[in-house]
Order: sequence, then C-alpha cells, then structure tokens
Amino acid sequence: MPVYRVVLNSRPGKDAVPVPEHFRLEETTLAPDLQDGDVLVQTLYLSVDPYMRCRMNEDTGADYMTPWQVSECVDGGGVGVVESSRCSTFIEGDVVTSFNWPWQTQAVMKGSGLQKVDPQLADGHLSYFLGAIGLTGLTALLGVREKGHVIKGANQTMVVSGAAGACGSIAGQIGRLDGCVRVVGICGSNQKCKVLVEDLGFSAAINYRQEDVPVKLKECCPDGVDVYFDNVGGEISDKVIAQMNKGGHVILCGQISQYNKDVPYPPPLSKETRETLQMRNITRERFIVLNYMSKADAALFELSQCIKSGQIKVMETVSNGIENLGDAFCSMMKGGNIGKQIIKI
Repeated sequence: MPVYRVVLNSRPGKDAVPVPEHFRLEETTLAPDLQDGDVLVQTLYLSVDPYMRCRMNEDTGADYMTPWQVSECVDGGGVGVVESSRCSTFIEGDVVTSFNWPWQTQAVMKGSGLQKVDPQLADGHLSYFLGAIGLTGLTALLGVREKGHVIKGANQTMVVSGAAGACGSIAGQIGRLDGCVRVVGICGSNQKCKVLVEDLGFSAAINYRQEDVPVKLKECCPDGVDVYFDNVGGEISDKVIAQMNKGGHVILCGQISQYNKDVPYPPPLSKETRETLQMRNITRERFIVLNYMSKADAALFELSQCIKSGQIKVMETVSNGIENLGDAFCSMMKGGNIGKQIIKI
C-alpha cells in the first residue's frame, strides 16, 4: 500500500492568508525494518488547529512551538493504531496518540513520543482524543478552571469568542456546568448561533458578521461580563472587554484574528483597552495548557464522563482523505468549521 504525506510547500509570510497551495501531497516510503524503540502506526485521524498558522512562519513567536520546515512533513495532533512494534510499551492493535504526529497515512514513530489511549473513554469516537478528550478539551476545561474563577451562585456571565470552534464550543459548556448563569457565544454565522443555543446550551449567541456586537452584548449581558474566554483577539475582544465588570477575568486562550498579521504574540492592545483592564482590575493572563499537564489525566477523565452523560456535546467537522488537509486547514482558519476540524484518513 503506498504511503502519502503532506509537506509544507512554501511559507505564506507573516502578513498573508494561507492557501491550500502552501501544502503539497507526496508519495513516500518507510524504512523496511523497525529499530529498537520504534513503532509502525496506521494513521486514523489528524487534527488541524489555529496555532498551526504560527508554525508556517520561520519564527513561530513562541519558544514552546517549533516552525515547520519547507519541503518537510508537517506534524500536529494525530491518533492511530499500532501495526507493529519494537517498543515494549506498545503491542499491535493499541490505539495511540501524539501531539507531533506526522501528516502521513502510515509512519514509523518513536514509542517514547506516543501515548496509549483507551477507546472506551471516548465511547469508540477515536477522533475525540484530538479534540474534546484531548488537548483542545484540556485547554477549555483547565482554562476556565485556572483563569476564569467561576463560582457557583455568584450570578456570573461568561462570553466566549470563537464560540463555535473546537475550544470555544467546549469552554462555553464548561462555564455553564461550573455555574455561570449566562453564557454568550460570539461566532460568524447564523447557523453557528443556532447550534450554540439549541445544541450546546448557550444562553445566547451573536453573529459578529451581521450584528452590532456592543448593542447585542448589552442585550445578552444586562449585568455586564464577568468572564471572557478569548479565542480571537482584535476588535471583538476590545468590544467585550469594554463591557466587563470590575474584578473580571479574561482567559487569553487564542488570537486567531491576528495570526495572519505580522504582530507579536500576544498582540498589543489598544490604549483604551489597556486602561479599561487597569481601572477595573481585570486579570488578563496568557493561558498555555502545557503548563498544567500534571492535571491532565483527571481533567480528561472528567471530560470523558461529561460527554458520556450528555452534559457536554461534541461538535466535529470531518474531511475525508489526507489530500484534503490543506483545504481543511485554510477553511478552518476562515471559520468554515463547527467544532473540531478533523481529517479522517
């Protein structure tokens, strides 16, 4: 069976929008014999995520994130099954995952870089290990818990931007479960607004492309905003922060509106927004989930239980075939997905 991989064909440059042609599909070969510690895996699902836009640049702007190299195989979150192993940790048939999975249909990987997962945690939905029961779910749960300071019975209102995306759709549901009386999502289409309210239990949703965000925020958040889960940054975040209460908390998770611009991360704020944060004593701390991995196992188990019980609903947009990775990535960067964008191999 031929093995296919996706390589970075060219860099878009820091100040440009990525297009599918920045990626290239190639046929490749695998070493015929495994070395000690190696595992041969069959790829089942690959993940595309907003942070990957930074990896397309020569400098990612973050010390914990390495850039992709031109003409070399791209990598990210992946899940697959072990076909053969020369690593004592894994046997044939094990389901495994990694944050650094090559975008290949089959791959030889070091066992030390793989983690075995229990399919029962996801009720057999193995793609969930890349999203709701993976790094995305951890980011949502631990972001809300560590930086949101949600208190049951405190009459708090949470706003989530990028609310119909992989992380935002989970974060809003966590906020509701943890005790927020209102959870309002901001997203980019009427269809997404409908999903947030009717399927995911958000109190209200705002279509930033068609509605006046400050006016709608006042309607949906009559007591102001206490917690803001920020996935987008830019103008939308300025408008939300302007309506935040004293002592509020911004969970600085992502800034997708700024990733195609040549600005540092996190991008600088306007003078007015900086003054608002200072005058109202609003915390705004960058959240990096990798700093909280000691809490990962317990958090993943909790996410699994909430999903199995129906308390958290998982949304996915699935594209079939490794040849569609570039299209799926570029679509996701423009908001073409609802929930997690997944590639099924």
